[in-house]
This record gives sequence, C-alpha cells and structure tokens, in this order.
Amino acid sequence: MIQHMYTDLADWWTLLSPVEEYVEEAALFKAALLEHASTRPRTLLELGAGGGNNAFYLKADLEMTLVGLAEGMLRQSRKINPELRHHQDDMRDVRLGEQFDAVFIHDAIDYVTTREDLERAMTTAYVHCRAGGIALFAPNSTAERFEPDTSSGGSDAGRRGFRYLEWSWDPDPNDATAITDYVFAIRDEHGDVRVMHDRHMTGLFSREVWLATMAAVGFEPHSRIYEHSDLESGDELFIGLKR
Repeated sequence: MIQHMYTDLADWWTLLSPVEEYVEEAALFKAALLEHASTRPRTLLELGAGGGNNAFYLKADLEMTLVGLAEGMLRQSRKINPELRHHQDDMRDVRLGEQFDAVFIHDAIDYVTTREDLERAMTTAYVHCRAGGIALFAPNSTAERFEPDTSSGGSDAGRRGFRYLEWSWDPDPNDATAITDYVFAIRDEHGDVRVMHDRHMTGLFSREVWLATMAAVGFEPHSRIYEHSDLESGDELFIGLKR
C-alpha cells in the first residue's frame, strides 16, 4: 500500500516538502557522485524519484531519467521537471532496457522492508548501471545510527496551508523495520482544517547488510559517513561501483 502522503495528498506535496528545502541535500548527493565515480557521470537514473525535488537541482549537470511508483508524485515532478523523462514503475522490478553512468535512490529505499526486496532494488540499480558506473543509495538511517526523532514543518500558499508532525520510532529493535507516524493538519482555500494520521513502515538495515547486499548483486561496496551532516536524508551514504 502506498501511503496517503504520496497518493490522495500528493497535490499538497509542494507545501509539505518545498523544493527549496532540497538545495543542500542535492549538493551532497552530487558531491558524492563526483567524488566516487571513475569518470564524471553524464547520465543519471533516479529510482523512487518522488516529487522530483532532488532532480530539480541535479538536472543542471546530468541528463536524468526518473522512475516513481505513485502517479500523483510523478505528476508533481513533471510540473517542475517537464523536460525530463518520467516512468511509473516499481524500483524492484523496472527494466528500461538501457544503462546509465549513475543510478541514484534517495530515501524511497526506506520503503524496502525485507532483505530480499533490498536485493531486488539493488539488482535494478546494477542492471541499469553501465560498466565503470556508480550507484548511490541514501537511506534515512542504518540500524546502528537510528535514533527516535520528532520533527514538524509545512508551509502556506495563500489561504491553503499544510502542517505536519513527524514521529519516528522503533517498536522492535530486534527486527529490520521502524515506524514513522505523521499527523497532518490541512487547511483548504476556504479556511477549513482537517487532520489526518499516516503511518509509514520503513526498512532499517545494518551497515553490514547494506554492504553485503551491494556485493551480492555485483557492486564493489563502499560507505561514506558525513559526521557533521544534519540533513534529513541521514549522514551515511552507500556507494556501489560497477567494475
């Protein structure tokens, strides 16, 4: 099941997660790609591209193709990235029949909750990565670095407004999943407010599992910890090199 955030609330995405908030994240991902790639990437496939906010900044330097599962989110991405190719498909199964210099999966990888599905998503990345290319995975956290967290945000556009409370927690530290509960307060153009709860179950894998799964599908695995990063995407990136 795709959560409310990405389906019936997709048209509120620009208020929930404004593109302006992605400047630093996109710069970090670009720097990681350039630092670890054997040659400067020219083409990039983003799997689980969501509303296209990272692509909005990365496309200045890369010829991008975007894949997403939720049509409502692809619709938001097409508004800000009309020149890019968009495909509606599942990152675990999609096969485009072409290869790219780089493949990127942001926090959409968090919705992979089993090791088998993690391997499927990484296999997709491997199949679409050319020899000598690079794959970049940016989960919100690893099992070792996860900490319960609460945050809030949102924005307005005229009379319309959107606010959220985000609460991440791990009900069972012995399994490989965590939960993020969202409470949304949504104000329409008439000033009426409704409140909605949306629960997201996400994968929470150890660093060992990340590296071993990358190796199992054929990548040369690496990780990079950004000790002083306070970005929402977390502070550890996983890099797979295809030799």
